[in-house]
Amino acid sequence: MFDKFIYRKALAFAAGFCLMLVLAATALRAEEDAHSLINALGPANFQQADEIVKNLAKTGDPKVVPALQAFSDGDLYVRKSDNQVFIAKSSGDGMALVDPLTGQAAGQEAKGNLSKIKINNNLRRSVRAALGGLTLMSPDRGVRLEAAQSVLKSPSADSLDALEAALQGEKDGEIRGVLERARAVAVLSSDRSPEQKKAAIETIRNEGGRDAIGVLSSVSVDDSLKPDIAAAIASIQSQLAIWDAVQNVWYGLSLGSVLLLAAIGLAITFGVMGIINMAHGEMVMLGAYSTFMVQSVIRSSYPELFDWSLAIALPVAFLVTGAVGLVIERGVIRFLYGRPLETLLATWGISLILQQAVRSIFGPTNQEVGNPSWMSGSFDLGYLSITWNRLWIIVFALGAFVALLLLLKRSAFGLQMRAVTQNRRMASSMGIRTPWVDAFTFALGSGIAGMAGVALSQIDNVSPNLGQSYIIDSFMVVVFGGVGNLWGTLVGAFSLGILNKFLEPYAGAVLGKILVLVLIILFIQKRPRGLFALKGRAVEA
Repeated sequence: MFDKFIYRKALAFAAGFCLMLVLAATALRAEEDAHSLINALGPANFQQADEIVKNLAKTGDPKVVPALQAFSDGDLYVRKSDNQVFIAKSSGDGMALVDPLTGQAAGQEAKGNLSKIKINNNLRRSVRAALGGLTLMSPDRGVRLEAAQSVLKSPSADSLDALEAALQGEKDGEIRGVLERARAVAVLSSDRSPEQKKAAIETIRNEGGRDAIGVLSSVSVDDSLKPDIAAAIASIQSQLAIWDAVQNVWYGLSLGSVLLLAAIGLAITFGVMGIINMAHGEMVMLGAYSTFMVQSVIRSSYPELFDWSLAIALPVAFLVTGAVGLVIERGVIRFLYGRPLETLLATWGISLILQQAVRSIFGPTNQEVGNPSWMSGSFDLGYLSITWNRLWIIVFALGAFVALLLLLKRSAFGLQMRAVTQNRRMASSMGIRTPWVDAFTFALGSGIAGMAGVALSQIDNVSPNLGQSYIIDSFMVVVFGGVGNLWGTLVGAFSLGILNKFLEPYAGAVLGKILVLVLIILFIQKRPRGLFALKGRAVEA
């Protein structure tokens, strides 16, 4: 029994040893084959090199990845003396050689003894597809995702086997989605059965997007599949038309939030005081420059607080522009009540003075205002591309609107402001100091404009002319929504923003604004007090 046990153990050991020898020989043979294929790139023309790249991909050996990557980057060279191919990098007067498979250093060579292996765009596409197939099974999620996207960009029937093998073991949902799209595109380029190609067309149709239309339009299929492709393209186009409309609404809301921020302070001063303040845009500009100054101090002294720069800039801008507004009202405007033309000319002159003062201090060029990390970048929602800075500006605009609404409805100052708006004489007779209500209302409107400048500094150029881009649009919003009515300002800002974005694709940006202005003029003919007219004895008189 013992002899039989020893015999079986020896037999098993011998079989295992033979298997190890076979595997080692196979691996050595595979490495030799890969080496010979890489060396064949040296004398090959572009067409031959394309076939070699495909054969390297079929080996399935991840060791060829550095060689293919170097080939794509233009770092693959052939040594003239023995036609051996190396990865080569400049090193002093010569070139440092690296074995393309093992990655080991292979000495140095003079530049004249090497010849660079040429590559064109078609070859680069083949290399990208090969690299994608070779790295689809990587344990690194990022590598697998990048490989799947690479194969999707360069679909080929040769990559089908690798894609299907990767799909069987892939657990990540995002990567599986990319792999399925890549497989569907590859199937359409292959000789698979019509049923499989119909399933691939359905997969691409379900994914949708403009890239899908490009794929379906360019693929060459039998006549029997052309109706399926035409139906898929029509379905995708109808979906995209809906998403385009949604995208226009989003852009309109984004523009409307900017208009709301710029107009909300003007709605207060124009409604309460009846002043056409042509310097309102410069309050926005001063708010943007306050943000620039805050960020400059933070960059130089407290760089760790940069993500908080906008939170710090908001109260600073409010106080700076509010103080400037108070000085303007006490120094100039209070002497011009009841004389709208003189008020318009005076505030226009003040706007020119403020612009020139900023030019003299900061210069005429744009100033750099950075985005905090939480306002940088974008994300996709369906086929919508939403930038974080625009999203936060919408949130901020609505937050400012709600805060101002609460101030007007729930505070003693808001009650006095509304009383003065509706009937100035009656408010005065009840003991309300209307001159100071006017002063602080103008300061409040200017401060809100400064806060608007903080937000606008994240999406527009900070320059002395910043305010001029929004003053006319702000007046249109206020007049359209109803003078002095905050709800009218909100509805008017978003309505004009959305209308602008729907008109621009057909009429262009400039003509679109002209059409909006004409429509507002026609609307005012029918409703002179705007969408939401204020009520009160003085107002209705």
